[in-house]
This record gives sequence, C-alpha cells and structure tokens, in this order.
Amino acid sequence: MSYTVNCSILLTDLPLLERPAAAKRAGFDAVEFWWPFTTAVPEQSEIDAFTGAIEAAGVQVSGLNFFAGDMPGGDRGLVSWIGRENEFRDNVEVVVQIGERLGTKAFNALYGNRIDGADAAEQDALAVENLAIAAKAVARIGGVVLLEPVSGTPSYPLKTAAEAVAVIERVRAEHGIDNIRLLADFYHLAVNGDDVDAVIAAHGAEFGHIQIADAPGRGEPGTGELPLSRWIDDAQTAGYDGYIGLEYKATQLDPFAWVGASASA
Repeated sequence: MSYTVNCSILLTDLPLLERPAAAKRAGFDAVEFWWPFTTAVPEQSEIDAFTGAIEAAGVQVSGLNFFAGDMPGGDRGLVSWIGRENEFRDNVEVVVQIGERLGTKAFNALYGNRIDGADAAEQDALAVENLAIAAKAVARIGGVVLLEPVSGTPSYPLKTAAEAVAVIERVRAEHGIDNIRLLADFYHLAVNGDDVDAVIAAHGAEFGHIQIADAPGRGEPGTGELPLSRWIDDAQTAGYDGYIGLEYKATQLDPFAWVGASASA
C-alpha cells in the first residue's frame, strides 16, 4: 500500500517544517499538504524553506493544495470566489513553481463556498474558468488538478462525487481540458451520505487521488465504522493505482499504529 501522510492535519505537535522528516522516520516516503503558507503568494524565502525541508527529509510531495483562503476561519477555496480571481491565478504560478521543484503532480483546488449576495451561476462560471486556467498551468509540469467534495461546511456546494464530476465534465466540454480528476475522500463522501460503493464502481479507475479517515470522528482507520480497507481494495481492483492519503485527526499517541496492525492482520 502506498500511503502518503497529510502533514497539515497529522504530526501537528511539531512545527510544519519538521513534519516531513517525522513522516520519514515513521516509515513513509511520501507526504501531502494543504497550502502550507498564510498567503497566496508567499515570500521566496518561505518557499525555499518549505522546499528545502522536503528535500532534506528525503520524501516525495505527492499532493499540494492551492491556496484556499482562511481555512481555520471557514474558507474552503478561491476557485469560485468572485472578486479574488487575481489572487487565485497568482497562486497558480507559485504552485507550479513548487510542483516543478519537488516533482509534485497532483494539486487540489478547493471549489470555494457560496458567497452571500453572489449569483451561484456566476460563481460556477468563474470556477470553470479558474479550473481550466489551473489545469493548463500544471499541465506544463505533467500535473493534474483535483476537485474534491467536502463535508462539514454547509456553504460548500460540492457534497457528492456526482456534483464534482459534473463540474469536471463541464470544464472538459467548455475548455477541452482533460487533466482534472475527482479527489475521492472516502470520509467526506460517507459523511455527506454519498454511496461510496457506487462511486467506486462508476469512477474508481478515474480517481485522481484517494484520502481516508474513519467516521464518526475523522480518526484513524479502525476508530469508526467505515469499511475503508474494502473500499481501497475495490478502488484498486477498478484500476486506481495511486497513493492513499492519510488525512485524519490523530486520536492516539502513535497515529500510525494501525498501519502495522493492519499489515499483520
């Protein structure tokens, strides 16, 4: 199993730049991040410090988010945010710079919440345009853009795989873009009431990435009720051959103890 550790939600007892090395010590060769800076366009010194920590740790950054706004404050992306178009597009170029340096190929573009007073159709049209711009940019380095249904934020409009796939298909139809893929986070899909088995059957071979956490609670696999192992097996049988992102909240002193227990079971 090729796991990748999301260092934005795991190992949070350590400073962010120390987490890649900690993941390596724990036995993982790949990590992923939400946007690791507080602004869309950080100082070059910040970028160099981040990429340097990755290179020193000897891990692969398998995935990176585009800037998503104030995540702790409830923001969930700029893709559809009218009035922040330039901020998103400036961020795209920074993402490409980091991706090229680190060999990263997958980039998660959070769609963005509905904005009070804004027309939803206008937000969706902007999202399609921004996704096309991002996809064309990361294509220069062989990358793909990921689009993710998310739970826990009522104003985030993409709750199911079908809703995300519809956006992907619209971008493809209107812009001829073919490097946008569904990010199947089994936790978010399950919590939102989606039929995960049906999603895997319909789209497993086309997943751009898989992330996991158990439910209820968003803890490690085995702390809840989701059949994560079976879903992963089914997706791989369907043709998915990428990383499995560990994007859960640690509930134990050793957040990766379940990996060894699963391997010996």
